[in-house]
Amino acid sequence: MEPNKSRSGPAWTLTVFVIIFSLVIGAIGEAIIEPTVARAVTGAETRANLALKALTSKSVTKVATAAAQAMPNPSPSSTSPTSTPTTIQGSSPTAPTQMANGDEPFVSVVKKAGPAVVTVVNQAPPIQTAFGQIGQPEALGSGVIIDKDGHIVTNNHVVAGGGSFQVIFANGQQKVPATLVGRDPVSDIAVLKVNVPVPAVATFGNSDDLQIGEQVVAIGSALGDFRNTVTHGIVSGLDRTLPADSGEALSGLIQTDAPINHGNSGGPLLNLQGQVIGINTAVVRSTGVGGDIAEGLGFAIPSNTVKQIADQLIQHGVVPRPFLGVTAGMISPPIASYYGLSVTHGALIQSVEAGSPADKAGLKAGDVITAVDGTTLDDTHSLANVLLAHKVGDSVQLSVTRGNQSLTLTATLGQRPLNS
Repeated sequence: MEPNKSRSGPAWTLTVFVIIFSLVIGAIGEAIIEPTVARAVTGAETRANLALKALTSKSVTKVATAAAQAMPNPSPSSTSPTSTPTTIQGSSPTAPTQMANGDEPFVSVVKKAGPAVVTVVNQAPPIQTAFGQIGQPEALGSGVIIDKDGHIVTNNHVVAGGGSFQVIFANGQQKVPATLVGRDPVSDIAVLKVNVPVPAVATFGNSDDLQIGEQVVAIGSALGDFRNTVTHGIVSGLDRTLPADSGEALSGLIQTDAPINHGNSGGPLLNLQGQVIGINTAVVRSTGVGGDIAEGLGFAIPSNTVKQIADQLIQHGVVPRPFLGVTAGMISPPIASYYGLSVTHGALIQSVEAGSPADKAGLKAGDVITAVDGTTLDDTHSLANVLLAHKVGDSVQLSVTRGNQSLTLTATLGQRPLNS
């Protein structure tokens, strides 16, 4: 947010005042919009416990939003929907851009997917002070209904810190209670459930079929108050990696220039067949105060990952993730060059938890795991995702580079602690 530096009028003192005032306002704007870790809230940050940890020099914004006090809360009626759920069927990827019913492609997508998109209301426990209870913090995000049983996929960071949950259907006529089925901080996926008839059900598309340049549509509650806002763009990149709250990287992300605002978290990214091919999760705004300003850098979790995680959350309430016990980051050629590594792919071990499977296997900080049971770790196969294909108790062979040495270590995977 650059201050307006243009001058007008001959008065020198007035000009100086305008410049100083503009610089101050510009600095404040940067602090609000582009802090080291941007908080995805709208005017009520102190009322919601959804702050993000400092993860990187880039400003990565999770796009949930808290309802501003100045904004009126939705006041839908208590009437339950009576219509039969509409299953959103995806057509063939070769379907023509102009739909058979005469609708333009984006209109058709919205008609198919829009009814299954919801606003998620996260009500944190009431704030207690020396003067008694001061209201109940409320934060808003988005979600999408994935089955007729009322399961709703959203982001973990949308529900984090919540005491109770409600959802508002797309027609805005009902605000119903929802229960938390389970959440997974590693993938940033959570599942809620409502026990009323749902107006529509979305279907998943195959995110592996996405192509760079393909047109996509995002739907979500922009700024929390603008329900089912529709934006569109293209797939700008695939297999992107961003840091996550869990300390591990979110990998394999879809990059899009479809405008994603605070409140879009948990909402769907859709292909032109109306299929969910991603769940919107983050935006990059800048590289920090005074750094480059980014535009059109939104990211979504691929639908294939979302479906896998959601299925496990519905079945088990948690994702029974195998646990190795390391903090690691995926490396690239520039990173390998900077650290003088002898390999250009793999997971660089930053720390090893004492007594963990990694510790018992002999892994050390500075090691690079290049493969797990023969599966090479690279841009499309992160350590976390490869381990997820294994079960707790499995013994895996780790191909490790230590300096100029190549090692093969065996680790027996443990159960990941639920709070890690």
